[in-house]
Amino acid sequence: MEAIHVVQAHSGSPELPNLVTLLADKFPGLPFTDFLKAWENPLFSLLAVMILSLAAYFSCRKLKLIPVRAQNCAEAFVAGADDFVCGILGKKGRQYTPFIGTLFIYILFMNLFGLVPFMKSATSSWSVTFGLALCVFCYVQYSAFKELGFLGYLDHMMGKPRGILAFSVFIPLMMFFLHIVSELVRPISLSLRLRSNIWGEDMLLAVVAGFGIKGVPLLVFSMLLVIVGALVQALVFSLLSTIYFALVLTHED
Repeated sequence: MEAIHVVQAHSGSPELPNLVTLLADKFPGLPFTDFLKAWENPLFSLLAVMILSLAAYFSCRKLKLIPVRAQNCAEAFVAGADDFVCGILGKKGRQYTPFIGTLFIYILFMNLFGLVPFMKSATSSWSVTFGLALCVFCYVQYSAFKELGFLGYLDHMMGKPRGILAFSVFIPLMMFFLHIVSELVRPISLSLRLRSNIWGEDMLLAVVAGFGIKGVPLLVFSMLLVIVGALVQALVFSLLSTIYFALVLTHED
């Protein structure tokens, strides 16, 4: 058996063929295929949204007191996500459960989407992961203003100086600058962590698939590692997002 055909991504790295790359190779130069190639990653991320939305609709369409299999799985996931978020943020964290839970299932689905034949993991693109990180950043800052108020937000950014520190100028300004830098760096680090790991996993699968029939055992083992890595990366992204909320919310003594 010949080796599986591997294509080159925009960055020059190998990747498994998907619907978009196959159409682009079959019909080169057409405006439609050029459009698909230019919007390849957003299209696959949008396809993931559509599939998850349909799954959520059909699993919760007819709620019953004694849940059937689909409703039972949905309720188990919601309960687990609520325990996860409230375990970090406390009781007030329940309002963030829908956001964190949606992030987790969406990222996990996109991470695993590349294992489906002719599909692609959109999270291997920095444009997709950076967009997700920007959503987290904006929501965290909005929650901070809503929870603390404008003056409370400034106090938080200056490190809550009290006593003699409140009358100094250098230390509060230094803390404010450091907090600003750390807040701006978080979306970059959060997105690059996810993108780099998924991109590396996809490239590994593409390289191993190029070995042909001789690489099948290694390919199966690599796919198991990719599944574990996809779960871990979705969990890490959700965990860090939850921690970012915890850092700006008020805490009980």
